[in-house]
Amino acid sequence: MNSEHLKPVCLWSGPRNVSTALMYSFAQNPAVAVVDEPLYGHYLHVSGADHPGRDEVIAAMNCDGNAVMRELIERQKAEPARRLFIKQMAHHLVDIDLGFLSDTRNIFLVRDPREMLPSLTIQVPHAQLADTGLKQQWELTEMLEKAGESPVVLDSRELLLSPPTIIRQLCDALDIEYSDSMLGWPAGPIPEDGVWAPHWYHAVHKSTGFAPYVPKTDFPPALEPLLLECQPWYDKLYERALKAPGGDSQ
Repeated sequence: MNSEHLKPVCLWSGPRNVSTALMYSFAQNPAVAVVDEPLYGHYLHVSGADHPGRDEVIAAMNCDGNAVMRELIERQKAEPARRLFIKQMAHHLVDIDLGFLSDTRNIFLVRDPREMLPSLTIQVPHAQLADTGLKQQWELTEMLEKAGESPVVLDSRELLLSPPTIIRQLCDALDIEYSDSMLGWPAGPIPEDGVWAPHWYHAVHKSTGFAPYVPKTDFPPALEPLLLECQPWYDKLYERALKAPGGDSQ
């Protein structure tokens, strides 16, 4: 077996993206086992971030991020028949040894900040650049490429424009067999949901597949300074993103 097959997949997403839908998609593939944000407890513990359900999340999880990633890499080695697909948030990588990234396949999921920021600031009213994960995503992409790795960049708009195309491209890049079953799922939660699901997953629990892409038109003027900080990092990542037919439509 190719050694890449033994590497768990880490999806490093920004917030208010389609990361949960993508996790639900991969959960439909019988060759895949999904894991929901295993570093969330670590992040809340070390950062002091005040997120909905903070105390419940910390109490429910192992908050030693280094130990969490070691255990997941060992789990993949012990269970080679099912690929681990680990939904992660880029901004959760605080005070953690990044050495484990050489033992994972890494995907970066981004969303245009003009569409993401109004949603993010509903839950995190005083959001800053670090809360978006965009700068971390770009720095990690550069680091991995310099180390000879081939991280994959996904953009939520491109994914929603043509889920079959992008999911198939992603599966090919990860050496995972694509299945049409990945394009839909039953409404409601899945057993792998984190304890924070009631605070964040309302929309995906009502869904049965990827929603069609609908451009957002209104942007609050108060968020313009943060948008200016975010845009350069997003633009660099978008250049590398997998494209739908007729994509690259910024």
